[in-house]
Amino acid sequence: QVQLVESGGGLVQPGGSLRLSCAASGIFFRIHTMAWYRQAPGKQRELVASISRDDSTNYADSVKGRFTISRDNAKHTVYLQMNSLKSEDTAVYYCNAGVQNSWSSRSMNYWGQGTQVTVSS
Repeated sequence: QVQLVESGGGLVQPGGSLRLSCAASGIFFRIHTMAWYRQAPGKQRELVASISRDDSTNYADSVKGRFTISRDNAKHTVYLQMNSLKSEDTAVYYCNAGVQNSWSSRSMNYWGQGTQVTVSS
């Protein structure tokens, strides 16, 4: 079984910064693409940023230039550095990962339980 655990959320003022972490644990062969999603109250969950195993990245237009996604494959961890935060960034942020359980298995999608980010003065 694979578990993803997020940390680093909290309350921050507009213009401030937070760094989110998501660590994978359990038995698996390889973690492929990792990503951060977010969901604000009353809204659909949306992709914020993703990163492949070779560190190729993409971002939602709303966070380009402000957020940076990175990963440490040795630690099975993905990070999201969030700068210049706006009230619109307030949401529960969820970690997502494509996980291959063995050399011959298909990749499966896993989700963390989420961490709250609140941007308010």
